[in-house]
Amino acid sequence: MKEFLLIFRNASGQQSQMSPEQLQAMMKPWQDWMGGIAAQNKLVSPGNRLEADGRVVKPDNVVTNGPYVEIKEAVGGYIIIRAASLDEAAAISKGCPILTVGGTVEVRALVPMD
Repeated sequence: MKEFLLIFRNASGQQSQMSPEQLQAMMKPWQDWMGGIAAQNKLVSPGNRLEADGRVVKPDNVVTNGPYVEIKEAVGGYIIIRAASLDEAAAISKGCPILTVGGTVEVRALVPMD
């Protein structure tokens, strides 16, 4: 089995427009989906949500505010799963709740550093 990073992207600023009640209601499908992956022993790391604010470090030690608000999609979070192939990891991603609100899931294989 290989490990895959699932990167969740949503419309930039989408979560900041949601009420606390909407955010709470959104959590149950995520818990159910991730619980199903864990029940198959395929959840390596539950990952985290990411705050919208951050910094971008560029060559020559230039640090800017970011990510930029002009981008259409922002990385909202990630998890690491275990799957036999890229196709299986993509199939698991099809159940991600972010897809129901217009978001996307990027699936990438992790390459060990050894």
